[in-house]
Amino acid sequence: MSIDLSLDRIRALLANVRYTRPTIHIAGTNGKGSVSSLVSSILLAASLSVGRFNSPHLISVLDSIALNGQPISAATYASARETVETLNTVHQIGASNFELLTCTALLVFERAEVDLVVLEVGMGGRLDATNVIPDECVLVSALTAVDFDHQAFLGTTVGEIAREKASIARRGRAFVLGPQKYAEVGQVVRQLVEDIGGDLIVATPARKWEQATSVLLPEQDRGFRRPPPQSVEVSLSCFEKPILAKLPLYGDHQLDNLGTASKIVDALITHPYCAYRLYLRSRIIPDVLSSGIEKTVWPGRLSFHDVPLHILSRVGSQKSGSQDLSNQGMTVLADGAHNPSSSSTLAAYISHLLGGLIGTRTIHLTYILALSHSPPKMPIQTLSPLFSLPLPPNTQVRFSVAVLGFTPVEGMPWVQPVPPFDLARVVHDLAPGADIWQPKNDQESIESQLRQALKWAGEKQSGGGDPSLVVLAGSLYLVADFYRLLQDADE
Repeated sequence: MSIDLSLDRIRALLANVRYTRPTIHIAGTNGKGSVSSLVSSILLAASLSVGRFNSPHLISVLDSIALNGQPISAATYASARETVETLNTVHQIGASNFELLTCTALLVFERAEVDLVVLEVGMGGRLDATNVIPDECVLVSALTAVDFDHQAFLGTTVGEIAREKASIARRGRAFVLGPQKYAEVGQVVRQLVEDIGGDLIVATPARKWEQATSVLLPEQDRGFRRPPPQSVEVSLSCFEKPILAKLPLYGDHQLDNLGTASKIVDALITHPYCAYRLYLRSRIIPDVLSSGIEKTVWPGRLSFHDVPLHILSRVGSQKSGSQDLSNQGMTVLADGAHNPSSSSTLAAYISHLLGGLIGTRTIHLTYILALSHSPPKMPIQTLSPLFSLPLPPNTQVRFSVAVLGFTPVEGMPWVQPVPPFDLARVVHDLAPGADIWQPKNDQESIESQLRQALKWAGEKQSGGGDPSLVVLAGSLYLVADFYRLLQDADE
C-alpha cells in the first residue's frame, strides 16, 4: 500500500473552504476516540453545540462526522461532499479519499456554525490531513497513549512515533499530554512542545473511588452481563473539590483517557487563549462535568451488547438434541482491539472480569476474531495477549475461537482482512487445544458467516456448566459488521 503523506492537496482544498471553528485537536495511538467522545459529551452537557470528527467510521461514513453527538444525515453529508469534490475537480487537486472526507467534515462544521469542534487525527499528526487547520482555530492540542503502530509511516521507535504525533502542537496553545506507557514519549513531547512554544499540561489518570461489583449472573445463568459503570473522581485546577462521576466506559485504561479529557476541559476553562476565544468558566461547572462524563457513549470499545439468539434463526436448523436457543440471549463483549497494545488492554480487562470469579476452576472463553492485513504488524503479535491471560490461582481457560473476515470498507479498498485459514493457523499455534470454527464457504456473505459464528458461540455457551464469556475483537470493521447485524434485528 502506498500513502502520500504530503499536505499540499488538503491545503489546496482548504484554501477554497473557509474554516473558523474553535477546535480541540487530538492525536495518539490508542484512546483518542474515547477522549474525543468524553470531551464532546462534557461540552454538550454544557449546552454548547459540538462537531466531532473520528476516523475510521464504524458502520457508515456518516458516523465519522457528528453534530451534537449524532451522526450527520445523508443529505448533509452529500451536500458538503459535493462541494468538496467539485473543488477537487475544478482545481485539479487530486485529493485522497481521507483528505476529501476531512475537508467535508470541516465544511459541515463551518456550515453548522458549531461552538466547538473535536477533531481526531487520522494517522500520525505532523502530516495528517487534519493538521492543516489554521493556528487561530486551535484551542487545545492533546496526545493520548502512544505505542507501536503504523511504523512503516511514522517511525520504528516510540520516540519517532511520538514526535510525529505531537507535531500537532501549536505556538501559544495548550498541549495536553496524556498518561504514557513509555518514558521516552514524555521526554520527546516535552522538548518538542517547548521548541514550538506551546504550553505543556501533563494529565494524570482519573481515580476509582468504589470497588467494582461482580459481572456474573446467578448460578442458573453462567453468562456474563454488562457490569455497572466505574465510580471515578477527577481533579481540575479550576474546581476546589474533586468531581465524582459514574464512567460508562470500561477498563482501567479509560481512567487514563478520562484524565486526559479532564485536562483538556481544564485548559478550555483556564488557558488564556481559550478564555480569549470562548469563555466557558460559567458554562462548565462540576455538575455539568459529572453529567457529561456519565452520558458518554463510545461504541466498539469494551462495549457489552445483549444479543437475542432468535436473530440467528436464519442459520439453518438446530441439530437434534442440541439446546433450544430461540428464547435465550447472550452478552457479547465487542472491542476493536487491532494492534498489540490495544489487544493487551482488552486482555487485561478480560482478566479483570475473570478475576471476580472466586472459587471457579474452569472458564469457557469464546473469541470471534477478524484482523486487517497490515504488514509489518503480524497477526500473532496482535492475538498473543488474548491467549496468555493472567488468571486467578487454580483457574483454567477453555478456548473456543471463530475466525472470519469482514465486509469491504466503504471508501478504503486497500483494507483487506487476514484470510480465516491463516488466522486459524495462528490460533492453533497460540492455543493448540482450542476448538476452532471457520467458514466452510468463503463465498458466503460476511453477514451469514457472522450469524453462524455467533450461533456457534451461543451453543458453546449454553452447552456447558462453566462460566462463559463471548468476545468479538480484532478489528473495528468486524465490530461494524456486528453492529449492522444488531441494527437489522431491530428493524
